[in-house]
Amino acid sequence: MKKTITKICTFLFLTIFVSSLNANDKVYKLSMATTWGETATPLIDAANNMARLANEMSDGRLEIKVDSANKHKSPLGVLDMVKGGQYDMGHTASYYWKGKDINTLPFTSMPFGLTSPEQYAWFYFGGGMELMKKVYDKHGVLSFPGGSTGVQMGGWFKKEIKTLADLKGLKMRIPGFAGEIMAKLGVQVTNVAPGELFTSLEMGNLDALEWVGPSMDISMGFHKIAPYYYTGWHEPASEMQFIINSKKFDKLPVDLQKILVVAMRVSAYDMYIQNYDMNANAWQKMKEEYPNIQVKTFSKDIMDAMKKVNQDLRAQMSNESPLLKEILDSQDAYMKKVREWTKMSDYLYLKDNL
Repeated sequence: MKKTITKICTFLFLTIFVSSLNANDKVYKLSMATTWGETATPLIDAANNMARLANEMSDGRLEIKVDSANKHKSPLGVLDMVKGGQYDMGHTASYYWKGKDINTLPFTSMPFGLTSPEQYAWFYFGGGMELMKKVYDKHGVLSFPGGSTGVQMGGWFKKEIKTLADLKGLKMRIPGFAGEIMAKLGVQVTNVAPGELFTSLEMGNLDALEWVGPSMDISMGFHKIAPYYYTGWHEPASEMQFIINSKKFDKLPVDLQKILVVAMRVSAYDMYIQNYDMNANAWQKMKEEYPNIQVKTFSKDIMDAMKKVNQDLRAQMSNESPLLKEILDSQDAYMKKVREWTKMSDYLYLKDNL
């Protein structure tokens, strides 16, 4: 009897042991769609780096296949594809879903809002992650910060903008919430595909356009046509996002869930500092090769008008969505606190050392 029990126990132990080995050896394959083309550095780099990190940290147990927009042909359909299960993950930007859900807007950037370091602090220590989960739960996906481009420039202009009157009738490509603000100030806001921007500017179909910053603008060549380069106001912390189908995430072993989250967080910050370096290098080259570029800042009258329209639109949207109001109030409260430190640590240091 004892021998029989011993044999049964040994058999059960070996079965469990072998099963655990098999479980630890199992490879989980995920697919990820990006909004970006395969040459859109550094945006596409964040997705590729995340997939590589997840694979390395999991010792090969996580394999993530990244498809650029060149492959799936639906750059602004990433959320729907991840929700619907065509892809397990996505790398995109939250404000693209404004038309589907207004509450997604603030998780990319808001005009006159938090800077990238401030916004990262808000996400991870100021309640931002919890609010983002609250928004995206109803879409069946989890959302995580996916890399920031920092303060985006205010755009390339063919002529200098001195007064509010200079904005009237100006044909400009500037999307999203910033486009709504500009439209209120008399700008003819036009949506032009990225591949057509240079030609539109060259042919006179556009008088001005906003893209990103030196790192990505230099390859587009806008500086060859529009020499007035205005500093930013509309996207001070343009954060990309990783999204993953919630059901797919829940099916992963706990250790792989943690590895995936860490890989997303590391690759997001890597993209931010990569883009910072690229901006510095690109701007140096632009200055040397095109010394006629003039860096400008919008006048106080124009900035005050932008801020007034911004506040009016925010109030209007907040009245329509209590959840959006909760998110914006959270960001405003955090900015009121953190901006004091930003001023002491960054602004005053730079002010006294430039």
